[in-house]
Amino acid sequence: MKTVLFVCVHNSGRSQMAEAMTNALAKAQGLAVLAQSAGTVGGKELNPMAVAAMAEIGISMEGQAPKLMTQPMVEQSDRIISMGCGVDAEACPAKFVLTEDWGLDDPAGQPIEKVRVIRDQIRQQVEALLADMATD
Repeated sequence: MKTVLFVCVHNSGRSQMAEAMTNALAKAQGLAVLAQSAGTVGGKELNPMAVAAMAEIGISMEGQAPKLMTQPMVEQSDRIISMGCGVDAEACPAKFVLTEDWGLDDPAGQPIEKVRVIRDQIRQQVEALLADMATD
């Protein structure tokens, strides 16, 4: 089983969508890939627009909650991907762990139309990630 850790600052939007998207697509493709997500600061709740945007494409984020990144999460991950650091450069995951960064906009406070665009960008990135991991 290969593990991917998606990290952002609050773990309430982008990284949660990436986790749910990766797990759903990996399962559908029969790939042994497990995603988890975490934040360097952690939020209080999931972004309701992110939850709604994912539900529109049939992927549930039910039962998920923001989590803080831990050293064991980092050590157990084959790939670590940060979502973008425009929110809080001081808490940017790339400052703490070696990551690849997807440079996505933060969905916090955005209308559903903008969150859909971010969701679709995440899907494109996840599809490329899974194709790459399938050949590893």
